[in-house]
Amino acid sequence: MSLLIVAAAIAGLIALVAGAKVHPFLAFVLVSAAAALALGVPPDRVPDVVRQGVGGILGKLLITIVAGAMLGRLVVESGAAQKIATVLVEWCGRPRIAWAMALTGFIVGIPLFYGVGFVLVVPIVFAATARYGLPPLVVGVPALAALSVAHGLLPPHPGPTGLVPKFGADMGLTLLYGLMIAGPAIILAGPVFARFLGRVPARPLAGLETRPLADEQLPGAAASFFTALLPAALLLVTTAARLLLQPSTPAAPWVKLGADADLVMLATLAVAAVTLGLSRGQPFTAVMETYSKAIGDVASILLVIAGSGAFGAMLLESGVDKTITGLLRDLPVSPLVLAWLVTVVIRACVGSATVAGLTAADLIAPLAAGSDVDPNLMVLAIGAGSLALSHVNDVGFWLFKEYFGLSIADTLRTWTVMETIVAVIGLAGVLALSRFV
Repeated sequence: MSLLIVAAAIAGLIALVAGAKVHPFLAFVLVSAAAALALGVPPDRVPDVVRQGVGGILGKLLITIVAGAMLGRLVVESGAAQKIATVLVEWCGRPRIAWAMALTGFIVGIPLFYGVGFVLVVPIVFAATARYGLPPLVVGVPALAALSVAHGLLPPHPGPTGLVPKFGADMGLTLLYGLMIAGPAIILAGPVFARFLGRVPARPLAGLETRPLADEQLPGAAASFFTALLPAALLLVTTAARLLLQPSTPAAPWVKLGADADLVMLATLAVAAVTLGLSRGQPFTAVMETYSKAIGDVASILLVIAGSGAFGAMLLESGVDKTITGLLRDLPVSPLVLAWLVTVVIRACVGSATVAGLTAADLIAPLAAGSDVDPNLMVLAIGAGSLALSHVNDVGFWLFKEYFGLSIADTLRTWTVMETIVAVIGLAGVLALSRFV
């Protein structure tokens, strides 16, 4: 009976989000409270369960996600992202423009949330298309495939960042493994797949206006690349040092502190304020204003993650997590594959990659806790699955369709296929890594 209630709760969540267009935060809270009552949680405990779930997950993620949004906003407004794209395109030249755009999407995608990165990269795509006389999709798909990989697999993006505490994973190791998988996924879903799209009729969105900064207004290439890549570099270096040091050494606690994602993001904000702000003559107040505006960019995402915390807390409080674990453990499927499949199904129903990943995590986390599967790989399996089968209920689908002037059929055979390639290659990479970690 309890499993039927959970299934009904998931169906209700899908109906509210995809059908009634209720904000995912409200949908998560309402469904979690109703399911808790139906599962026998005492009525006077339900409000506390919801509050504890919301506060528990936000306490672990708030600083990292907000700081990531602030960094991304500064990278855009300072012109650093534009500088990175310009340097890479000029360096690669026309024969390798697809590879240059893939690199652009990946580098600027690390600090930028997907929606911001999409709106930023597409004008760069159209500028390169006009300059080199290439089909828009041949230039655009590699950049957007790289953005998708970063969005689904790499912290500090909200999806993988939100999954890390649910599985007790390590932010630095998740990033390291994610980078190992990212290369093949970007290559196959980007430049390789894009080679077959030259004859798909596509055109830039009518009236699209770009306002690039003049060259003299852009920061230097070194400052742009350094600042955009600094969070990933710090996490990788400190994580490697922590793995190499013995826990008993005096330096170990300090290295562990340095590997903390919150501290890494705060340190990066301080550096970025200098490299992309003060050193270019921007007043300190202007940099802080840029950081403040970024809070609005991420508020809705934080609410979605908070709501998922309530859903997870409901499963734990009711004890149904143990029932789910017992059922799933008996299936003749790898927990990594199972996690990917569950996420793909929810993604196809809900549309939102973040909602799909967080919902699947609440169902799979009890199984992962009782197995020997690496928690970092479980995060990546769900992150990969959250990208598959994007279609008419996903905002990204419509952004791609409208910006490139495609029909729905052409969007399905370009965008949807590209996203699904990323998801499949992501799973293959996770399974390959599971043989060694």
